[in-house]
Amino acid sequence: MLVAIGGSVGASTRYFFYLTSKNFFSPNYLFINTLIINIIGSFLIGYLIVMLENKSFSQDFIKYFLIIGILGSFTTFSTFSLETIELLVDKKFLLAFFYIFLSLFLCLSFTFLGLNFNKIVN
Repeated sequence: MLVAIGGSVGASTRYFFYLTSKNFFSPNYLFINTLIINIIGSFLIGYLIVMLENKSFSQDFIKYFLIIGILGSFTTFSTFSLETIELLVDKKFLLAFFYIFLSLFLCLSFTFLGLNFNKIVN
């Protein structure tokens, strides 16, 4: 039940971001929306993993509702894959390369930042 409810919240939030981003990015650059969503989700997943170690929070709530449910449906690897293939098919090789590189580098960096956020802030 936690995953199902969290999944609906995450998917709805992602769709809201998509609708909002259409006002800021041209149709050729909507992949930036996916990049931003995946960066936010990567940071939050890293941060929430640390919260799992804190015994004052419900581990089931964090793991199933927040991480698997909300963030699992908020972030997306499949859309990243499709958008990369579309860039390659459109012969936008340099843009596809930067999208791949930025996605991997920034998402991994923000996950690391999320994991270490409390250490950095304090």
